[in-house]
Amino acid sequence: MEDINIGEKILEYRKAKSLTIRDLAKMVEVTPSLLSQIERGLANPSINTLKAISKALDVPLFTFFMNSVNRDNLVVRADSRKKIIFPENKNFAYELLSPDLNTTIEFILMTLTPGSHSSEELMAHKGEEAAYVMEGKVTLYLNDDPILLNEGDSVRILPNMKHKWENTYDKVTKVVFAVTPPAF
Repeated sequence: MEDINIGEKILEYRKAKSLTIRDLAKMVEVTPSLLSQIERGLANPSINTLKAISKALDVPLFTFFMNSVNRDNLVVRADSRKKIIFPENKNFAYELLSPDLNTTIEFILMTLTPGSHSSEELMAHKGEEAAYVMEGKVTLYLNDDPILLNEGDSVRILPNMKHKWENTYDKVTKVVFAVTPPAF
């Protein structure tokens, strides 16, 4: 297990708030010298002092105990998305907007070219879905009921609700949706 440097985290949050050591020390009611020692790892704060620092910096207490996350693993660049393209279905495509499927939610861009559809038959999955029409218009079939969605419209699809998307219009439609738990 990696050692967690609470002082470094306090320093990081203090600088993000543009506070001097004196400013934060005054807010927490400790000496600037003690706060400096804590930030440099030369002293450990008491739980009460750590709670006061947490409150002054407006961050949850537990954030001081979390290991840093590699931000590169959180970003998906537009030119490196995972894509599934269906040439046999007029290049209907899915692009994974979330970094991977090892999470509790999945974020996807669906591109429906004119005449394409998400599936031949209505499909269902255990996850709940929320979708937003970014561009164009599309017909969404929910349990056989067609619903026309225009640009800017959004919809919630309940778990196990049978549905499919169809673009019967003459322009490309783009829909962003999130599914939890991931079902891709």
